[in-house]
Amino acid sequence: MKTQHQELIVALRHQLHAHPELSLEEHWTKQTLMTFLRTHTSLAVVDRGAWFYAFYQCPLPDASAIAFRADFDAIAITDARNDLPYHSQCPGVSHGCGHDGHSAALCGLALALDAQGARHDVYLIFQHAEEIGAGGETCAALLTEKNISQVYAMHNLSGYPESALICRDGLTQCASRGLSFTFHGTTCHASQPEDGKNPAFAVAEMIQASRTLLESHTFEGLVLCTVIHAEIGQENFGIAAGEGQLALTLRADREDELARLETLLRTEAQRLALRDGLTWEVSIHDPFPETRNDDAALATVRSAAKALGLKILTLPAPWRASEDFGWYTKRCPGAMFYIGGGEEHPALHTERYDFNDHILATAVDLFLEIEQQTP
Repeated sequence: MKTQHQELIVALRHQLHAHPELSLEEHWTKQTLMTFLRTHTSLAVVDRGAWFYAFYQCPLPDASAIAFRADFDAIAITDARNDLPYHSQCPGVSHGCGHDGHSAALCGLALALDAQGARHDVYLIFQHAEEIGAGGETCAALLTEKNISQVYAMHNLSGYPESALICRDGLTQCASRGLSFTFHGTTCHASQPEDGKNPAFAVAEMIQASRTLLESHTFEGLVLCTVIHAEIGQENFGIAAGEGQLALTLRADREDELARLETLLRTEAQRLALRDGLTWEVSIHDPFPETRNDDAALATVRSAAKALGLKILTLPAPWRASEDFGWYTKRCPGAMFYIGGGEEHPALHTERYDFNDHILATAVDLFLEIEQQTP
């Protein structure tokens, strides 16, 4: 990419990093990105409320449409890199997943499209709330609305050689969702537990069920159930507990097996509540679909990386971390791929993480080559 373009997007990335915003709160981030594109390109910028897209219209008649997507929300983790001149100015919030880099790279693609054109109509989707699985399904509707034929997205990945392409055929990231079970009983004096309805035993047995259900049922792919939080009553030694909560994260290679495990857990909660005279409810949090790559789309990514002389590596197993890009690939063929951030680079979602600026140019060049090689 052009040197002046690289300087612009590095500066933009640093600006975003210094002002991170959590999912569904990305007002400043969204406006900053829109202003950057309107200031430095002639692309149309269309505001869709919580998110937006930029559009390059190909001058060729009957050009097909493709899309690239970036996310722009941050996470609730402290930025410990006080040595950085652009460290987070928002206590307890940082771009610890690199979404500042994803968005800056997509802005770099916008600069390049504006300068040199493209063979397709190109939609650049800037998505909110990826970290909680709340943005992808909404934004993916644009693919159907605009008859987009291919969609691509990139994620940075620490622990791999800098600027290497890492990808995987088929399933590349797991499906997941959070379940929060609440059991309601009645309190009583701790000296007369028979007078109350204590949910402690139901919560304890649900915790045990999070393990035994996996051991006693057969699943074809990876299926995990992780205890996230539990709380029963209050620390008052004269009152028996009357309410209990349990939060679990379910994760699986396949959405159908994720749904099967959820059904088993709900059935067990119902059984325990009836046994102990409790009422209960369950809520769903941060739902993510499985992300599966289209064979032809991923072949285009690999071909583009080869043309650029990038090292190409295969992800040996699906990345367990979930990604709501799966909503996009349900609507049209597409591929999620990864760019190595450095073998010794701090891991994602840690306090020392900072997106590697050196791979911004790699991402932009790869986006451009993908556009050129997409049929």
